[in-house]
Amino acid sequence: MTRSRLTRFTVAPLHSMTRRLADVAAGRVAPDLVIAGARMLSTYSERLIDGREIWISGGRIAAVKPAGSCKKTAGNVPIYDAAGGIIAPGLVDPHIHIESSMVTACAYAEAALLNGTTTIFCDSHEIGNVMDVAGVEAMLEDAREAPLSIFLTVPSTVPATSPEFETAGGDLTADKIAALFDRWPEAVGLGEKMDFVPVTMGDERSHAILAAALKRGRPVSGHVYGREFVAAYAASGVTDTHEAIDRDIADDLLEAGVWLFLRGGPPTTPWHSLPEAIRTITELGASHKRVAVCTDDRDADDLLHFGLDWVVRQAVRAGMSPEQAWSMGSLHGATRFGAENEIGGLGGGRRADLVLMDEALKPQSTWYGGELVVDRGRITAVLDQALSHRYRYPKAAYATVKLPTEVKLTPELPARDCTVNAIRTELPGITLAHHRMTIEAATDWPTLLQRHGLCFVAVVERHGKSAGNVAHGLLKDFGLTRGAVGSSVGHDSHNIILAGTNEEDMQVALEAIRQQQGGVCVVADGEVKALVPLPIAGLLSDKRVTVVAEEVKRLKQEWVEAGCTIPYMGFNLIPLSVIPEIRITDKGLVLVPEMRRAMLFE
Repeated sequence: MTRSRLTRFTVAPLHSMTRRLADVAAGRVAPDLVIAGARMLSTYSERLIDGREIWISGGRIAAVKPAGSCKKTAGNVPIYDAAGGIIAPGLVDPHIHIESSMVTACAYAEAALLNGTTTIFCDSHEIGNVMDVAGVEAMLEDAREAPLSIFLTVPSTVPATSPEFETAGGDLTADKIAALFDRWPEAVGLGEKMDFVPVTMGDERSHAILAAALKRGRPVSGHVYGREFVAAYAASGVTDTHEAIDRDIADDLLEAGVWLFLRGGPPTTPWHSLPEAIRTITELGASHKRVAVCTDDRDADDLLHFGLDWVVRQAVRAGMSPEQAWSMGSLHGATRFGAENEIGGLGGGRRADLVLMDEALKPQSTWYGGELVVDRGRITAVLDQALSHRYRYPKAAYATVKLPTEVKLTPELPARDCTVNAIRTELPGITLAHHRMTIEAATDWPTLLQRHGLCFVAVVERHGKSAGNVAHGLLKDFGLTRGAVGSSVGHDSHNIILAGTNEEDMQVALEAIRQQQGGVCVVADGEVKALVPLPIAGLLSDKRVTVVAEEVKRLKQEWVEAGCTIPYMGFNLIPLSVIPEIRITDKGLVLVPEMRRAMLFE
């Protein structure tokens, strides 16, 4: 597994270092660094072994030796005293979306390394939906400059649905995907195939994209809801998924030969499915050998507090041993992508991506390619310097929000009694219920909204591909009591989604997003109360992760004060027309099971 970036963190390929590593391991040449006084967590044997030291040379592990070996044989060598801590391989996250963190790949690296994560496999379908191939390649250039090992699972479902149902900025065909595989060595797999219904129904485009990956020997990642789809999905070549939401579908997937990525997320979000899905191991006796853990989506704030290390600890809490859980967070993800001889373990020749942690599996120090980048919970000067020189996205990435000059964001008040196809939010999941309700004629919207527990929702096309498509809907049980909220991260086509109690505040939210070329905001009484600017493709900030985390924290506070019952990341999914039961895109209401459009008022 190779990468092309050239930075001070670059580690030479193993084939060019075998003699040097052998000489160090045999004691003929001194190592560059020894980490001594550690207990070793072996992901190979899943044991905690006392009294070990790690010999490092050229950014790779030369050998793991008994404690004190260096003083006896290697002479004057820099020694890092682990003081009895647990040394383990760096964590490997097999499924994430960098864009969900709202920061660039270079900025993402800071939070990842603080949490002991040294390798990620990302699916950049969000920027692909906005900027097509140019967006994916910009993300790859960003990743090459990041002090982190970043590999791409090529976006497979851009757009997520047919143009009949929504307008996207990108269109990644099978030919474009094949070219990305052929041009970029970091493109190691096909990203989550979200259109699982078309896949299982034999859709020609979907299967052409699968073929582009399979004939190149690339693994295919999945995204599936419903046990009835598992057999056909697996038969189509999908061999992993992070969407197992309960014990039974997790069991079905394992038996169908599909790797499980157990997704752990902040408990207040819909992304924390690990406790239920892991029961296929803890209750049904399945082996964990084809099970890894992943983070999937994290905003900048949650990324700092709920990293992959936190997910590993959740696996321990759910019944796995610490050694099993750390293996699921490192070696297993590496193995799934054929990288187990490079990362995920402490064997000789592997990259010196290491984590020193305490008894609770909380990372304290991190080495990336043998370089100390986090020391006792703080980033080192060498990492700080690298993070201060981030990749600059092309000019076109800063001009992707193209809105009509005038747009009406609320529907006309019905003149008589009618049936409404409303969208009802439901916690804790990310599905939305189709709520048909009869409403009586009213003289004004505020009376009608308050009487039925409704608020407005609108989606505005922002790619400049239509005559200014705007769709109107009504949300039930969203809880918004004042003003409006808005976001340019309306998955997956990333049109603008707004919800509000009145037209005026919704317009203020839309204008704030227009001026920043993207963002998420909360508005009340004509004033922007909180805003996270996202000028890169309407998805990413160009600031450090710690700065964006503070902006997100303020946004969350205002979000709650506005009364919203689902987190803003769940709100961003309201236009995602591949998840049941009803969604709203710029083309209108979409009933997902039947994949047909519906009118707001009948």
